[in-house]
Amino acid sequence: MPMSSLATARKRTVGTKQTLKALEKGLARQVFVALDAEQHVIRPLIQMCQDKNIPVVEVDYMKDLGKACGIEVGCAAAAVVEY
Repeated sequence: MPMSSLATARKRTVGTKQTLKALEKGLARQVFVALDAEQHVIRPLIQMCQDKNIPVVEVDYMKDLGKACGIEVGCAAAAVVEY
């Protein structure tokens, strides 16, 4: 399961804003986006990942991504900063 790397990461971002900041600083190693999130929210993240050659893992539901991050609500995006 690809989300296992997110769940076991030593450092990670949770949420679109934190993930975008990590991408801008060059800290993100792998980015996860939820496909049921608003497209205008995740599209800039996906584009930046493509520009920086950061792998993007697509997750079906925000709820599942939130659970992998250890929170009880859904989240649109997350990233592994340190494995």
